[in-house]
Amino acid sequence: MKLVAVTSCPTGIAHSEMAAEAIEVAAREQGHEIHVEVQGAAGGPPVDPAYVRGADAVIFAVDATVKDRDRFAHLPAVEVRTREAIDRPGQTVERAVAAAERAPARVGAGPGATPAGETAGGDHDVFASVTGRGTSKAEEVRRWLMTGVSYMIPFVVGGGILIALSFAIADAVAITEPDMQLFVVGEGVQTAGDLGVDTITWLGILLLTIGGIAFSMLVPILAGFIAFAMADRPGIAPGVVGGLIAVQVEAGFLGGLVAGLLAGGIVMALKKIPVKGTIKRMMPILVYPIVGILAVGVLMFLVVGEPVAAINAALTSWLQGMSGANQIVLGLILGLMMAFDMGGPVNKVAYAFGILSLEAGNYQVMAAVMAAGMTPPLGLALATVLRRKLFTEEEREAGEAAWVMGASFITEGAIPFAAADPLRVIPALMAGSAVTASLSFAFNATLQAPHGGIWVIGVIGNWALYLLAIAIGTVVTAVLVVLLKSLGRRTAEETTDAAAPAAVAS
Repeated sequence: MKLVAVTSCPTGIAHSEMAAEAIEVAAREQGHEIHVEVQGAAGGPPVDPAYVRGADAVIFAVDATVKDRDRFAHLPAVEVRTREAIDRPGQTVERAVAAAERAPARVGAGPGATPAGETAGGDHDVFASVTGRGTSKAEEVRRWLMTGVSYMIPFVVGGGILIALSFAIADAVAITEPDMQLFVVGEGVQTAGDLGVDTITWLGILLLTIGGIAFSMLVPILAGFIAFAMADRPGIAPGVVGGLIAVQVEAGFLGGLVAGLLAGGIVMALKKIPVKGTIKRMMPILVYPIVGILAVGVLMFLVVGEPVAAINAALTSWLQGMSGANQIVLGLILGLMMAFDMGGPVNKVAYAFGILSLEAGNYQVMAAVMAAGMTPPLGLALATVLRRKLFTEEEREAGEAAWVMGASFITEGAIPFAAADPLRVIPALMAGSAVTASLSFAFNATLQAPHGGIWVIGVIGNWALYLLAIAIGTVVTAVLVVLLKSLGRRTAEETTDAAAPAAVAS
């Protein structure tokens, strides 16, 4: 059977690639031909249209909206989360094969081909995952939000790290003085001589200006692509404008979420209006952008903008005033969330909270979040060194890569281990991350970059104690993994030993 698959996660760093590999291996083991298209932030080349036309079924292993999904509209489809495809690739492929076998024979092939006796699209098993969960509104909303996060992350990482580098190489006070403007209207780009500063300070101003522009797009891009996930391309303009208004009324990250959902909902409602002929053709050109932008703008300025801004201000004040035991508790919660699903939705909520805090000027939260996301792969890498016999050859090889992934703040490096033994591995990861995040708060570590792992050590405040927190969390994770796996191994051996005499006696 010929299968095609699309994988897509919010960051496109690990889940998409790992799901693609798992599905490819499972399909080939079952004797099927498969081509996989990796989407997400990293992206990849599309599957050959000729292969898509001749395929029997499509698998969507996605946490975000699929780009150009219409290409697969003629195929029976199975849709699962990337994590489910990684954990149970064989079952995912089997469901796709079953969907293809149930689908009536298609008359012709290619997009738009109509199954005999049925409307186009065949047997779609959309979000009826291998775990048995079905479609739900909450699942749909989660996918909309993850799509917005997917497109926002490159702006956050690129802009945030450039800003952090500017503070690392130059005097933070000097480069943020009001008169230190890189570009002045009517005068053009200012040189070091124009500003009366040295070259290093001028370079810091340059990095700060570029990074600041990129970082300022965070909320509009988030809102625009949440609306895109809901209403396709017509949602982008109202969403971006709503995000810009959220920035203007100081509603921040929360305002962006609200603006995106409002814009998407408004355009979705407009698309349901039954129109024909010339008016129908004018809808995407005139009606969707004009009515969509106007409606979102009015709602953001006059109805929801200020209340959301008040909530944002209260949250910022709460973060600024948090200290002592409250910070330790917050560290425990964020640590548990970061390790729970290793790059999944819960992890992304904790990461988004770190971004929100960074935007509010609280650098301790982002430091704790990043440290907690580094220890899962680092702890497992250490565990494969401490007790190699507890791990398979594949896991020991994954452990070597996990050193680099952990150091780079790619939490997904722990997924192969968690997928193979979730009941023992995930609790150990959560414990190690909770300890790390709490220690980061206790050591008053700070981080002005939203990503980068050990490679942005130059912009980490109290970096020596920060590294100590990560080291302690790594050891806690490794020791717990080894203990839990050893316990499980002894239990299995005792069960085997007890069963052997009984078998002989019978």
